Amino acid sequence: MALSEHEQKLLEQMEQALYADDPKFATNIRTAGGSASRGRAALGVLAVLAGLGLLVAGVAFAPALGVAGFTVMLIGAVITYTAFTTGAIATPESPEELQESSIPKMPKASKNDGFMNRMEDRWRKRTEGE
Repeated sequence: MALSEHEQKLLEQMEQALYADDPKFATNIRTAGGSASRGRAALGVLAVLAGLGLLVAGVAFAPALGVAGFTVMLIGAVITYTAFTTGAIATPESPEELQESSIPKMPKASKNDGFMNRMEDRWRKRTEGE
């Protein structure tokens, strides 16, 4: 089902707001070469499952087999972790290139304001309809 023009525009605004709020997170969720990362993650998960099987067999038969199973599980977990944290990260348009005029700005509270004061200000603005 295709998105309407209004929905596409809204989605673009949400994406721009995400880049403005947290550019590091936004670039991390846009990875290039996703199939390679998916393949490594699948390999890691399979290694974890194989290691788990070896660990259970090691409990039943030989402790050395259990140690080997634990090692295989650990290696699989590391492969899975690195598949999601490293790899080729795309460099999408920088936050400076985004149209800042379309991003709704929230007033920033000064650093001297406490957390409760900021929350009270937000609540007050929300109830007053600002």
